[in-house]
Amino acid sequence: MPDASAVIGVVGAGAMGAGIAQVAAAHGHVVVLADAQSAALARARAGHEKAMAREVEKQRLTREAADALLARITYVDGVSDDALSAFAPCAMVIEAIVERLDVKQELFRALERVLAPDAILASNTSSLSIAALAGACAHKQRVVGVHFFNPAPVMPLVEIIPAITTAPAVTDRARALADSWRKTTVLAADTPGFIVNRVARPFYGESLRLLEEGVADCATIDWALRTVGGFRMGPFELMDFIGHDVNFAVTRSVFDGMFHDPRYRPSLRQQRLLEAGWLGRKSGRGFYDYANGASAPVPTEDPVLAQQIVDRVLAMLVNEAVEAVHLGICSVDDVELAMTTGVNYPRGLLTWGDEIGSANVLARLQSLQYETGDDRYRPSVRLRRVVQAGASLRDPRRYS
Repeated sequence: MPDASAVIGVVGAGAMGAGIAQVAAAHGHVVVLADAQSAALARARAGHEKAMAREVEKQRLTREAADALLARITYVDGVSDDALSAFAPCAMVIEAIVERLDVKQELFRALERVLAPDAILASNTSSLSIAALAGACAHKQRVVGVHFFNPAPVMPLVEIIPAITTAPAVTDRARALADSWRKTTVLAADTPGFIVNRVARPFYGESLRLLEEGVADCATIDWALRTVGGFRMGPFELMDFIGHDVNFAVTRSVFDGMFHDPRYRPSLRQQRLLEAGWLGRKSGRGFYDYANGASAPVPTEDPVLAQQIVDRVLAMLVNEAVEAVHLGICSVDDVELAMTTGVNYPRGLLTWGDEIGSANVLARLQSLQYETGDDRYRPSVRLRRVVQAGASLRDPRRYS
């Protein structure tokens, strides 16, 4: 059982880092939180105080318990060698800084100068190689991916990603710690996008393709996937909510990391939004206009068209989940857990594929590949074999 007396470090006091620090402190840990920017650190402190005031108001915590939680967090201004000395007692340090490999590597090298040899260095990266991060370290075996979802205090999923260099004991310790924080953990291979950000790419990418082909407009595609598909948000409103700077960067990272596999090809349409500075809600304009007085576009509420949209997007999503299992990125159970708890899909994609019928999913993909000549629609080998065997997509057996 993980020791609640272990000191936890977090570097990066943005929304994600501040959230992770709050989670650790809520489970009794002393937490050291640092950021290179004083303003970010001040926002994190204010955010923690506001969150605790809300917990007290809703009677989920007493004032004394809230104050004790806040007192367990130490805020460190800066990431100089002197500042990082505050992390010396930490059993694990989680970085949640800018998504740049060189900057993360530099931080890990600096942390190694102050941490004990058995302390864990964890990265909250959503798409960078854990092996590449470990490659910069003297003690490569201590580096592991521990990927939370935003907001960390609310979202239950944590992806645990060992690199080829990670010691099994380090993986086990990191997972046990996240489990002790009442998170749902899944184990993912160190591949671009891990589980969620890889498997979810078609939700955005195929919807963008439908838009580019003129099949339907943004509002209609969003309406179809919400009302017929059962997703909480449509892809275009979700991309606007996430921000195109973030969403496009993840898509590009997965595309580049997969050596330009057409399944993950980014959209020129989304790139143009990014270039124009139309980042979504945070800039006031994305696929939709968020200016005061702007009228919301009206979807074409055609149930036949909606079903065509959902069938196409869902076939791509199911295929991607099947491929993740086929390539050993994750287990059957973990891909189902990841997509329902990490991005709130209405059901696991393999379960959904079984409900649709794996033969129907295969037929849709084959038809799209034939019509377009585009290899983005190539069916997973596992999907073909499951159909041939008349088996369930949730069957954990390998089909060869």
